[in-house]
Amino acid sequence: MKFAICNETFLDWPIARGFDFAAKCGYAGVEIAPFTIDTDARRITTATRHEVRHAADAAGLEILGLHWLLAKTEGLYLTSPETATRQRTTDYLRSLVALCHDLGGHLMIFGSPQQRVLLPGVTNDQAMGYATEIFTAIVPELEAAGVTLAIEPLSPEWGPFLNTAADGVQLIEKIGSPNVRLHLDCIAMSTESIPIPTLLKQHRQLLAHFHANDPNKQGPGMGSLDFHPIFAALGEIDYRGWVSVEVFDYSPGVERLTRESIAYMRRVLEDMVDRTLE
Repeated sequence: MKFAICNETFLDWPIARGFDFAAKCGYAGVEIAPFTIDTDARRITTATRHEVRHAADAAGLEILGLHWLLAKTEGLYLTSPETATRQRTTDYLRSLVALCHDLGGHLMIFGSPQQRVLLPGVTNDQAMGYATEIFTAIVPELEAAGVTLAIEPLSPEWGPFLNTAADGVQLIEKIGSPNVRLHLDCIAMSTESIPIPTLLKQHRQLLAHFHANDPNKQGPGMGSLDFHPIFAALGEIDYRGWVSVEVFDYSPGVERLTRESIAYMRRVLEDMVDRTLE
């Protein structure tokens, strides 16, 4: 099982320092939020892209891709009824495909709750149509760059659109590209009526990426969610992707979040091995 961590976890640390600390804690990969480099990805120079990639290489980390794709941007929206806004969003996502490729990544996880919440007067069906339009338009760029767009369902806390794994699958099927697949997150799945291990098994064919966290918005093992059945399910479906730590509550501190998350996940794996040997 390959462990990664989202780089915004390191808050205002220099990027290289965050990479080095993640590697020392045992992570093998890092997931980049573009706003940690620049709030407008189009302003990220070729030199800076090389610097970020070099910093990851120097730390021995793989950059697996991008997430928080539209966070801290202006004038962009996935489910806007305005054609011009959707076109700007499409063009920006194309620039993110290029950024992902330049950094050596192969995944783009689309969550971005503030840029997809239903606007007044927009129905869920209309929003689904707008999202389909935008994501379908960038499929050629995804295919050319060898990048997979992973659709992330979010809990109802973030708004009434794409709240379940089934919603994500519906959108993916409308787009109909092997380069558009599903991302599942523990916090979001914990709000569904279907248990997390069952969701993982049900959607094994489309699952491209996985975020490990606790419903308390801290790292895995820092709340009540038991990862033993979750990791067992990932093993059962022969999941070969990354298990990436993403947190939203930074109150325990950067170093504790980083260390304790991977330590807990390793203990879970050790427990599973011990049980197998009994």
